[in-house]
Amino acid sequence: MGLNETPSGERIHIGFFGRRNAGKSSLVNAVTGQELAIVSEVKGTTTDPVCKSMELLPLGPVMIIDTPGIDDEGELGEKRVGKSRQILNKTDIAVLVVDASAGKGEQEDRLIRIFRRKNIPYLVAYNKTDLNGAEETEGGRHEIWVSAATGYHIHELKERIAALVSPEGDGRRLAADLIKPSDLVVLVIPVDKAAPKGRLILPQQQVIRDILDTGASAVMCREDELKNVLASLNRAPGLVITDSQVFADVDKIVPENLLLTSFSILFARYKGDLGQTCRGVKALKTLEDGDRILISEGCTHHRQCGDIGTEKLPAWIREFTGKEPEFVFTSGTEFPEDLSGFHLIIHCGGCMLNEREMKYRLRMAVDQNIPMTNYGVAIAYMTGILERSVRPFITLIS
Repeated sequence: MGLNETPSGERIHIGFFGRRNAGKSSLVNAVTGQELAIVSEVKGTTTDPVCKSMELLPLGPVMIIDTPGIDDEGELGEKRVGKSRQILNKTDIAVLVVDASAGKGEQEDRLIRIFRRKNIPYLVAYNKTDLNGAEETEGGRHEIWVSAATGYHIHELKERIAALVSPEGDGRRLAADLIKPSDLVVLVIPVDKAAPKGRLILPQQQVIRDILDTGASAVMCREDELKNVLASLNRAPGLVITDSQVFADVDKIVPENLLLTSFSILFARYKGDLGQTCRGVKALKTLEDGDRILISEGCTHHRQCGDIGTEKLPAWIREFTGKEPEFVFTSGTEFPEDLSGFHLIIHCGGCMLNEREMKYRLRMAVDQNIPMTNYGVAIAYMTGILERSVRPFITLIS
């Protein structure tokens, strides 16, 4: 992925929901101007959520999600409906597609109640207005009459979707609010076996872009080059950001008067709740043999020897606590609804997840009273440098 490509976790996620044969897939195709979804007269053609990253004017980079029908039947149908509801956890904008000739029913009303409860901006799109029996009435602020077949009000639908997004954005920044234009930022980047050959991993790319957008300069090196790099600089860096895996080594090299944090901790603040993750990590102190720890990653990369989630973190936890816990691993969209059996959850930075899904997972942990932390926070805590690593944003976690 190049620096000019928007990651899926940074795209606005637009989910299309509705009953089978309401015309969801046809409307998705009409809105995007592409044949993204299979269209058929047979009910239930869409059997799994279909996701597509694209540019959608006037919004810009988005993730379009076409979901199975909310009225799917049978045991398999129930699983498909469950997947549709799971999509709600990462939906920034919801479009509820209704067959205009049939109107809304209890299933649609139930979904609208979920949209409201989850604070998801939504529109009800009454599709198939070109068919007999479809009666267009004066719509409210959440309603619009369209036709995927004729293109009626498709442009207006896109404008209405765009209007649901704040024009100023949400104001979140990865590192830009920690530095000033013309500052120098040193990035410590080990050569990671999990990274594609010749490329940086996504968190590093995003932080570099944020630094450049601020007008600051980034200097990159490996951990074994850091001492010489710092000595060669003609001015002190405003911030040092390291990969969490080499936190201990970097902490010894970087003078105490310089601000130091990690990519993972930046993402803990950017995508979630840094205060919650800093409080949650203290559960390591009460760990006993046999306690279950969930280690969850938002991506689904191929596991390799020395993988941080499945190998390094468990080893560091055993060494730090002197205990033998049971580890459970999930990746991608897998995240248990029932967390009650876990002593602690340790999550990656979530660079592949959007903010809504990451915060949903954090809320689930709070609601079930399960401590939850983050890779970088956990490593800093076990290394004894958590206080130093969160110093750049200490007012946020008091």
